[in-house]
Amino acid sequence: MEVGKRIRDERKGAGMSQDDLAARVYVSRQTISSWENDKTYPDVQSLILLSEIFGVTVDSLIKGDVETMTETIDTEVRTMKRLSYVMLGFLVLMLLAVVWICVQTFAWDWPIEQTVPTFVLALVLWGIAMFAACWIDRIKKRNDLITYHEILSFWNGEDIVRDTKKRRRERLIPRWLKIVRTVGKTLIAAAIGAFLGYGGAMLADMLLG
Repeated sequence: MEVGKRIRDERKGAGMSQDDLAARVYVSRQTISSWENDKTYPDVQSLILLSEIFGVTVDSLIKGDVETMTETIDTEVRTMKRLSYVMLGFLVLMLLAVVWICVQTFAWDWPIEQTVPTFVLALVLWGIAMFAACWIDRIKKRNDLITYHEILSFWNGEDIVRDTKKRRRERLIPRWLKIVRTVGKTLIAAAIGAFLGYGGAMLADMLLG
């Protein structure tokens, strides 16, 4: 692959730092570094911006690398889709396990120690879902995907529009606040699961007498 070397050479020839180039292409400095080290590859929109900044053609930047770039990006998209299905599937199974715990506890009056195997199962299912979520997050970081629209465009193989107000606002949010937001969403999801489980247990108790 030569596209990373070409980007690095053009950037240095223009007297720009990675931060300077990142600001003009609307990506992070880490993304520029990934491009230059051939860890990830720029999308079509980014290639157009790079060609305009460097005053060269897109063809000269990706000469001979189109097939490899396309294959790599397609692989990333397929992996992200599969992981998303895995995450969703195991989250659904985890919620069902939580419902089952509530049925055992409230409808059947099982002692806590008898519900431990189901509780462990729920934790395992949650752990697998979180592993898939972390892998998805790595793919998002590698491809500098921040907003939902960018993720959706990447998912559908469409051009990613990065210069948006929402993206700029998202970049201004400190990392600690993003972590708090993620934890908050997880707690809300857990609360909803517990509520559904309790409701299911009450319904089962009514039906079973």
